Amino acid sequence: MRIANLQGHGVLVFGDDGAEKVAEIAAVSNGRFGPDLGQIYAQWDALTEWAATLSTDALEAYSFPLVRKLLGAPSPTPRQVFAVGLNYRAHAAESGFEVPEHLPPVFTKYVSSFSGPETTVVLPMGGDVDWEVELVVVIGRELHRVGPDRVWESVAGLTVGQDLSERIAQMRGPAPQFGLGKSFPGFSPQGPWLVTPDEFANPDDLQLCCSIDGEDVQKGRTSDLIMPVPQLISNLSQTVTLYPGDVVFTGTPAGVGVGREPQRFLQPGESLDTWIEGIGTLHQKFVAAE
Repeated sequence: MRIANLQGHGVLVFGDDGAEKVAEIAAVSNGRFGPDLGQIYAQWDALTEWAATLSTDALEAYSFPLVRKLLGAPSPTPRQVFAVGLNYRAHAAESGFEVPEHLPPVFTKYVSSFSGPETTVVLPMGGDVDWEVELVVVIGRELHRVGPDRVWESVAGLTVGQDLSERIAQMRGPAPQFGLGKSFPGFSPQGPWLVTPDEFANPDDLQLCCSIDGEDVQKGRTSDLIMPVPQLISNLSQTVTLYPGDVVFTGTPAGVGVGREPQRFLQPGESLDTWIEGIGTLHQKFVAAE
C-alpha cells in the first residue's frame, strides 16, 4: 500500500510508475478515516485492515490523476522527529569519526523544515549546504521498550528523505547545532509517498542514491546500516515512547559534500534527485537567497 499527503489530505496511490492515480481516503472510506494524516496514523491498524478489503473498482470510483507538485511530506505533523548520524561505516569515516559502539548520535530536524517531493529550496546566504539521502521510517503504533522482533510490524511505512544540512550553522561553536543547521525551510523534503513494509521483498536491503544535475554523488544500500531499522527503533524505544506518525531519519551513506576533497556544496541553479529502490524519487532545485 502507498499513502501520500495531497495538500494535507491522505490519499491512496495506485497505478503504474509515472501514471499514478490517487483516491482520497476520507472519500473511499465514507468518512471513517482521514482526511487528516495524523488521524490516519492514529488509526493505523484499523486502516490497514480496511484497506486490505478494497477492490480496484472501489478505488477507481474515486480516483483522479496524481499531481506530484501538490504532495507534501507523508507524515507532516509528527509529535517527534528523530534523525540519526554516523549510521554507515563509510560515512563515519569520511566525517572523521569512529564507528559508534552503541546507539549512533541522535538529534532532531524541526517540522517547519518539512516539505514534499517536488520543491525549490532557498540556499541560506553565506552557507555551505550539503546533501544526505536517507531512508525515513514512519511509526504506525505506540512503542516503548520493544524488542527488534516487534518493530517491522509496528512501522507504518518507509519513504525517501533528504537531510539537507547547512554545515557552517551546524558546526558553529561553542557546541554543534545539528537541529538548527539541518532545519532551514525546505531542508527536510520527503516522499513522494509512504510505502508499507509488506511491499518490499526485503525492507532491510534497499538501494538509496542521489545525484546533482545527473551526476551520482551518493549510492549505498540500507543493508550497510550499522544499526538496521529494527535495532534502531528498538533502541530508541528503550528511552522514549514512539507515537503513530513519528518520523525517523535513519542515517546517510558516504558521499556527502563535506567529506570530499575538495569539499563541495550545493549551488544556485543546481538540481538534486534523491531516490530509494521500491519507493520513488525526490526532486529539489536550489536558488540563492535574495
